[in-house]
Amino acid sequence: MTGTARDEILRRIRAAAVPPAPAPPRDYLRHAPGLDPGDRPAVLALFAERLAEYGATVLRAADPGPAVARALADEGARSLVVPDGLPAGWLPAGWDGEVRTDRPPLGKAELDATDAVLTACAVAVADSGTLVLDGGPAQGRRAATLLPDLHVCVVRAEQVHSALPSALARLDPARPLTFVSGPSATADIEMIRVKGVHGPRRLVVVLLDRAAGPGSPDGSG
Repeated sequence: MTGTARDEILRRIRAAAVPPAPAPPRDYLRHAPGLDPGDRPAVLALFAERLAEYGATVLRAADPGPAVARALADEGARSLVVPDGLPAGWLPAGWDGEVRTDRPPLGKAELDATDAVLTACAVAVADSGTLVLDGGPAQGRRAATLLPDLHVCVVRAEQVHSALPSALARLDPARPLTFVSGPSATADIEMIRVKGVHGPRRLVVVLLDRAAGPGSPDGSG
């Protein structure tokens, strides 16, 4: 192609180019509809409700250790993998199963043979019942949260945002983000629901809330 022909083609393309797209609107709703984001009890209640709709279990507690132990016992888990940076106080108090630290990294077969994984999260979204993991020290590798059949996630009450926009503002887009909305499940063309295709079939969220008070955790969901 000669320079003259190329220049003519480019001239025609530029002449036919559409105007730049308008800037996207920024005045969208930044909190869950009909919910005051400052009403923390209502935000946490919505979060628990959405998780229950997905089939997850929510344990509200002031002390994570006993709640985690209860979750593992209720689900019949006998082995647990934990990230290297998990707080020691989150380990299951009084549980007599095997705890495996993911350091050095466990192999895929070892993870698949482990009953449960215990992690934290980066943030959570009440309106969609979503946990967001970013691979932080208390969350560990993505593989460790996908292969065990049970995921127990500890969420601090202050991490729960009413809707996605405010949660996104607390995340680093350069980190590996995983959004988890309930236990892993999918449906085929005949709408037959199958659990555990892309990750754990079971999800238990331990919601750390000082309002839950001391003693045994109060379960819901």
